[in-house]
Amino acid sequence: MFIDSVELTVHSGKGGQGAVSFRREKFVPKGGPDGGDGGKGGDVYFVVDKNTHTLSHYKGKRVLKAQNGRPGEGRRKHGKNGEDLVLIVPPGTQVLDANTGELLLDLVEDGQKVLFLEGGKGGKGNWHFRTASNQRPTYAQPGLPGKSRHIKLELKLIADVGLVGFPNVGKSTLISTLSNAKPEIANYEFTTLTPKLGVVRVSEYESFVMADIPGIIGGASEGKGLGLQFLRHIERTKSLLYMIDISSYRDPIAQFKTLQKELKNFSEELAKRDFAIALTKIDTFDVEEANARIQRFIEGLGLRPGGENRYGLDERYLYYLQELQNYDPIKPYFIFPISAVAKINIEPLKYALYDLVKKARDEKSRS
Repeated sequence: MFIDSVELTVHSGKGGQGAVSFRREKFVPKGGPDGGDGGKGGDVYFVVDKNTHTLSHYKGKRVLKAQNGRPGEGRRKHGKNGEDLVLIVPPGTQVLDANTGELLLDLVEDGQKVLFLEGGKGGKGNWHFRTASNQRPTYAQPGLPGKSRHIKLELKLIADVGLVGFPNVGKSTLISTLSNAKPEIANYEFTTLTPKLGVVRVSEYESFVMADIPGIIGGASEGKGLGLQFLRHIERTKSLLYMIDISSYRDPIAQFKTLQKELKNFSEELAKRDFAIALTKIDTFDVEEANARIQRFIEGLGLRPGGENRYGLDERYLYYLQELQNYDPIKPYFIFPISAVAKINIEPLKYALYDLVKKARDEKSRS
């Protein structure tokens, strides 16, 4: 089950009580104080693990507590420290204050370990309080209380390329063709009900991560359909691939404009990401009809078909491609006609997307 949002109350452990004790040994009739200190309460940590992909292991849990410290004992024995509470989360998890919405932690790096709540200190035993005028102290400190926080965990998937499109445009088919992801594929809308991540291998040492989210419809940014619930999963993507079904009853230009509008309404920053466009299901037409539709779409965006065919595109079909060194971010890097089923232009799409990903990575490393 994919769970991407949970609410929890977490508590760090209470410190153990210090001991009130006096030495009682043979031939030592007036032994002094020897009460030991209480143990420290357990801390609360977050640990990021890339082998964890959802928050489903917290489903049904409302309160999680670290262990309390044990009380001190005689003979100055220190109480045992409480065990820490370690919360394992996938990369991309945000920790929010459930009451105010304040962002407390943004956990993105695999292996990252962050102290969230510190446990209470153990109380001092009575041997600390012996003085020349009070050689028999009967006081020991109580342990300090732990801390508590009501939090919300939200998962935002981290990917290099996010697939954006209406339901049933072929996103799941594409990600299953390009990557190791195995989403459900069927000929009806909203087949994809949960986000999917797939690793796309470009070469032995080069790859990128692609994210497929449920289809977006008009009004998704206002809560219609499934899009709003999952739009946050592409907030972290470096680049976007708009997938437009040219065989649909929906006008291709209207599809693209609607998707852009919904992304902008959801996040101005998301709408500024580098992007490209894939025109899907071109195998449903003969070449002449497909090219007529491709040309109408490209010219409908105020662009002209063409560009250097440096990715080995199928020469039967029209396309649009920018020069990467002169990339204009308000225009798509490319518009490729594709068919994941017939394997038309799939390899060129992979290499072109990787160039866009490398551009975003280079910009991030320079900033």
